[in-house]
Amino acid sequence: MILNATREHLHALRLSAMAEAWERQQTDPDMADLTFDERFGLLVDAEWVHRQNQRWARRLREAPLRLAAAPEAVDYHVPRGLDRGQFQHLLTGQWITAHQTVLITGPTGCGKTFLACALGQAACRQNRRVRYIRVSRLLGDLWVARLEHTYPQALKTWARVARLILDDWGEPLNAEPARDLWEILDDRYQRAATIITSQVPVAQWHGLFADATIADAVLDRVVHQAYRIELRGESLRKTLPPPAEPSTTEA
Repeated sequence: MILNATREHLHALRLSAMAEAWERQQTDPDMADLTFDERFGLLVDAEWVHRQNQRWARRLREAPLRLAAAPEAVDYHVPRGLDRGQFQHLLTGQWITAHQTVLITGPTGCGKTFLACALGQAACRQNRRVRYIRVSRLLGDLWVARLEHTYPQALKTWARVARLILDDWGEPLNAEPARDLWEILDDRYQRAATIITSQVPVAQWHGLFADATIADAVLDRVVHQAYRIELRGESLRKTLPPPAEPSTTEA
């Protein structure tokens, strides 16, 4: 009777993981060798781990990252110009706290999106909100918002994203999308953290803008004081064997 009441109370308090761990303790003979404090500590640990995993899963759903790129799966051995020390530093999230920018450039298949998503997943593990979107999709959404007369609200929404991954930028921009991109990056400047990936080297970004004035304004806010990862070499899809789990292994 007491056991049933304890189980019900734990569930009523929304301590489901603790309740399950407590039930397992009742049938585990090894638990008899532990003190009350040790057993209670195991129950608390079970609930804490469960809630941390729930937060992590919720952050990943909110992102949503294009790849389930675990930071531990980043390959530092392939010669492509990836500085292990720099990337390990970025994984700590200090650049996020400082509202800085990370620019990842390189040819197709060198792992730009994987690295960006690995940084995003690391941020999710730190219980930080992250949003991922391809630049072409973002600009398309803003075009639709302009037609639906919700453009100002859309700009505010993207400006408020604390950690934003803008993936695969490299298409030339005429006046309207260029201004859209400038509006978002200007609102985020020194207020939020941003990752941008591109096949185009940073030195050539200015030429992607039809309007040189907007180009100057965007690059002034994005390039200076940014962390830069400039990858090189052949596509990893050519040099590495096919992974068993494409979404969890870098390729």
